[in-house]
Amino acid sequence: MSRVDRRRVAPGPGQESVWDYPRPPRVEASREHIVLRFNNRAILDTRTSVRVLETSHPPTYYLPRGDFAAGVLQPAHGHSVCEYKGLAAYLSIVVGDRQADGVAWYYPDPEPAFVDLADMVAVYPGRLDECLVDGEIVRPQPGGFYGGWITDRIVGPFKGAPGTLGW
Repeated sequence: MSRVDRRRVAPGPGQESVWDYPRPPRVEASREHIVLRFNNRAILDTRTSVRVLETSHPPTYYLPRGDFAAGVLQPAHGHSVCEYKGLAAYLSIVVGDRQADGVAWYYPDPEPAFVDLADMVAVYPGRLDECLVDGEIVRPQPGGFYGGWITDRIVGPFKGAPGTLGW
Protein backbone atom coordinates (compact mmCIF):
# COMPACT_ATOMS: atom_id res chain seq x y z
CA MET A 1 0.00 0.00 0.00
CA SER A 2 1.33 3.43 -0.88
CA ARG A 3 1.79 6.07 1.75
CA VAL A 4 -0.64 8.94 1.65
CA ASP A 5 0.78 12.43 2.03
CA ARG A 6 -0.57 13.88 5.25
CA ARG A 7 1.20 17.20 5.15
CA ARG A 8 -1.07 19.94 6.40
CA VAL A 9 -2.55 22.17 3.72
CA ALA A 10 -2.11 25.78 4.77
CA PRO A 11 -5.55 27.38 5.18
CA GLY A 12 -6.29 30.51 3.20
CA PRO A 13 -8.40 33.45 4.39
CA GLY A 14 -11.63 32.20 5.98
CA GLN A 15 -10.50 28.56 5.93
CA GLU A 16 -9.76 26.00 8.65
CA SER A 17 -7.28 23.14 8.57
CA VAL A 18 -8.43 19.84 10.05
CA TRP A 19 -4.86 19.51 11.33
CA ASP A 20 -5.54 22.40 13.72
CA TYR A 21 -8.51 20.57 15.27
CA PRO A 22 -7.93 18.88 18.65
CA ARG A 23 -7.72 15.27 19.75
CA PRO A 24 -9.71 14.33 21.72
CA PRO A 25 -12.39 16.10 19.69
CA ARG A 26 -14.31 19.17 20.79
CA VAL A 27 -17.92 20.23 20.28
CA GLU A 28 -18.53 23.73 18.92
CA ALA A 29 -21.86 25.53 18.45
CA SER A 30 -22.65 26.68 14.91
CA ARG A 31 -25.17 29.15 13.49
CA GLU A 32 -24.52 28.13 9.88
CA HIS A 33 -27.58 27.52 7.73
CA ILE A 34 -27.95 23.76 7.26
CA VAL A 35 -30.39 22.23 4.76
CA LEU A 36 -30.82 18.50 4.10
CA ARG A 37 -32.74 17.15 1.09
CA PHE A 38 -33.94 13.64 0.39
CA ASN A 39 -36.41 12.37 -2.22
CA ASN A 40 -37.07 15.88 -3.56
CA ARG A 41 -37.96 17.22 -0.12
CA ALA A 42 -36.23 19.43 2.42
CA ILE A 43 -36.14 17.26 5.53
CA LEU A 44 -34.25 19.75 7.71
CA ASP A 45 -33.66 23.50 7.58
CA THR A 46 -31.92 24.91 10.64
CA ARG A 47 -29.46 27.47 11.94
CA THR A 48 -28.94 25.53 15.16
CA SER A 49 -26.27 22.84 15.09
CA VAL A 50 -23.02 21.77 16.66
CA ARG A 51 -19.85 20.65 14.93
CA VAL A 52 -17.56 17.97 16.27
CA LEU A 53 -13.97 18.90 15.39
CA GLU A 54 -11.24 16.25 15.51
CA THR A 55 -7.71 16.17 14.14
CA SER A 56 -7.58 15.02 10.49
CA HIS A 57 -11.40 14.85 10.14
CA PRO A 58 -13.67 17.36 8.46
CA PRO A 59 -16.37 18.59 10.87
CA THR A 60 -19.32 16.34 11.61
CA TYR A 61 -22.50 18.35 12.04
CA TYR A 62 -25.02 17.30 14.68
CA LEU A 63 -28.51 18.65 14.10
CA PRO A 64 -31.45 19.07 16.49
CA ARG A 65 -33.67 16.00 16.28
CA GLY A 66 -36.73 18.25 16.58
CA ASP A 67 -35.74 20.23 13.46
CA PHE A 68 -36.14 17.21 11.17
CA ALA A 69 -39.44 16.95 9.29
CA ALA A 70 -42.00 14.93 11.21
CA GLY A 71 -41.74 11.18 10.72
CA VAL A 72 -38.61 11.06 8.54
CA LEU A 73 -36.33 9.60 11.23
CA GLN A 74 -36.97 5.91 11.87
CA PRO A 75 -35.04 3.51 14.14
CA ALA A 76 -32.46 1.36 12.35
CA HIS A 77 -30.52 -1.74 13.36
CA GLY A 78 -26.99 -1.55 14.63
CA HIS A 79 -24.82 0.53 16.85
CA SER A 80 -21.22 1.62 17.16
CA VAL A 81 -18.98 2.89 19.92
CA CYS A 82 -16.87 6.02 19.94
CA GLU A 83 -14.12 6.07 22.52
CA TYR A 84 -15.00 9.69 23.31
CA LYS A 85 -18.74 10.07 22.74
CA GLY A 86 -20.08 6.67 23.80
CA LEU A 87 -22.60 4.27 22.27
CA ALA A 88 -24.27 5.44 19.04
CA ALA A 89 -27.61 4.23 17.74
CA TYR A 90 -28.60 4.45 14.07
CA LEU A 91 -31.56 5.89 12.21
CA SER A 92 -32.98 5.53 8.73
CA ILE A 93 -34.52 8.39 6.81
CA VAL A 94 -37.83 7.66 5.10
CA VAL A 95 -39.52 10.08 2.71
CA GLY A 96 -42.36 8.82 0.57
CA ASP A 97 -41.28 5.65 -1.23
CA ARG A 98 -37.54 6.11 -0.55
CA GLN A 99 -35.60 4.96 2.47
CA ALA A 100 -31.93 5.46 3.36
CA ASP A 101 -31.07 2.81 5.96
CA GLY A 102 -28.64 3.69 8.75
CA VAL A 103 -27.89 7.10 7.25
CA ALA A 104 -28.01 8.90 10.60
CA TRP A 105 -26.82 8.32 14.14
CA TYR A 106 -27.14 9.78 17.61
CA TYR A 107 -25.88 9.20 21.13
CA PRO A 108 -28.78 8.29 23.45
CA ASP A 109 -26.57 8.82 26.51
CA PRO A 110 -23.39 10.65 25.46
CA GLU A 111 -20.33 10.72 27.65
CA PRO A 112 -20.22 13.78 29.98
CA ALA A 113 -17.75 15.72 27.83
CA PHE A 114 -20.17 15.37 24.89
CA VAL A 115 -23.46 16.14 26.62
CA ASP A 116 -24.07 18.82 23.94
CA LEU A 117 -24.81 15.95 21.52
CA ALA A 118 -27.90 14.88 23.48
CA ASP A 119 -31.00 15.14 21.25
CA MET A 120 -28.77 15.81 18.21
CA VAL A 121 -28.54 13.68 15.06
CA ALA A 122 -25.66 13.40 12.57
CA VAL A 123 -26.00 12.20 8.98
CA TYR A 124 -23.65 10.81 6.36
CA PRO A 125 -23.80 13.62 3.79
CA GLY A 126 -23.02 11.34 0.83
CA ARG A 127 -26.07 9.17 1.52
CA LEU A 128 -28.65 11.94 1.16
CA ASP A 129 -29.55 13.75 -2.05
CA GLU A 130 -28.05 17.01 -0.85
CA CYS A 131 -26.61 18.59 2.28
CA LEU A 132 -25.86 22.30 2.28
CA VAL A 133 -23.91 24.56 4.63
CA ASP A 134 -24.69 28.24 4.03
CA GLY A 135 -25.81 27.33 0.49
CA GLU A 136 -22.70 25.28 -0.41
CA ILE A 137 -23.16 21.63 -1.35
CA VAL A 138 -21.26 19.41 1.07
CA ARG A 139 -18.80 16.77 -0.12
CA PRO A 140 -18.62 13.64 2.07
CA GLN A 141 -15.48 12.62 3.94
CA PRO A 142 -13.70 9.90 1.94
CA GLY A 143 -13.97 6.25 2.80
CA GLY A 144 -17.62 5.81 3.72
CA PHE A 145 -17.09 5.14 7.44
CA TYR A 146 -16.74 8.65 8.83
CA GLY A 147 -19.43 11.32 8.66
CA GLY A 148 -17.39 14.47 8.01
CA TRP A 149 -18.70 17.33 5.91
CA ILE A 150 -16.24 18.95 3.49
CA THR A 151 -16.83 22.48 2.25
CA ASP A 152 -14.48 24.99 0.62
CA ARG A 153 -13.88 26.40 4.12
CA ILE A 154 -12.16 23.17 5.26
CA VAL A 155 -8.72 21.99 4.08
CA GLY A 156 -6.97 18.68 4.73
CA PRO A 157 -5.76 16.21 3.86
CA PHE A 158 -8.59 14.18 5.39
CA LYS A 159 -8.62 10.83 7.14
CA GLY A 160 -10.79 8.19 5.49
CA ALA A 161 -9.19 7.56 2.11
CA PRO A 162 -7.16 4.39 1.53
CA GLY A 163 -3.82 4.58 3.32
CA THR A 164 -5.04 6.90 6.10
CA LEU A 165 -6.17 4.35 8.68
CA GLY A 166 -3.16 4.96 10.94
CA TRP A 167 -3.59 8.73 11.11
